[in-house]
Amino acid sequence: MATLLFFCSAVSAESSTLSDYRLGSGDLLSIQVFGEEDLSMEIRLSDAGTIAYPFLGELRVLNMTIGNLSKMIEQGLGDGYLLDPHVSITVVEYRQFFINGEVQEPGGYPYQPGLTLQKAVALAGGFTERASKSKLFVSHDGETTDPRLVQLNTLIKPGDIITIEQSFF
Repeated sequence: MATLLFFCSAVSAESSTLSDYRLGSGDLLSIQVFGEEDLSMEIRLSDAGTIAYPFLGELRVLNMTIGNLSKMIEQGLGDGYLLDPHVSITVVEYRQFFINGEVQEPGGYPYQPGLTLQKAVALAGGFTERASKSKLFVSHDGETTDPRLVQLNTLIKPGDIITIEQSFF
């Protein structure tokens, strides 16, 4: 019973994290409308954070959750097109995160759920010889605040920009 309780709470914690995910430019979505193959598709959010969807036109979905987008499409399709539509949406590919500064291979990399700064550095080939292990900065996609000082175990989000500074000794 205790194992089942632990499993359920772990699944609940993971699903609450996923439902909080905010869509952004570059995310690739799979939209499935049950029983309607013509309305099921994979589509990438544009630079403006929009998608073009049959019957509904261009939808602005930037910063929406998957649940909110699913409800929007269900309501739109249910308004004169389908009786009781059921829509399932998943993120096939998250937008990239970017890492620059003192890493072997700076650039953009595909985001993976559960990504930490340490894993991001590993994807970029590791630290250079001059890299500081304490001057690590992250700015989140869409935030206008200054980059914040973080540690290696900090979780990275899609669209984040990571900067690894030089160490002076």
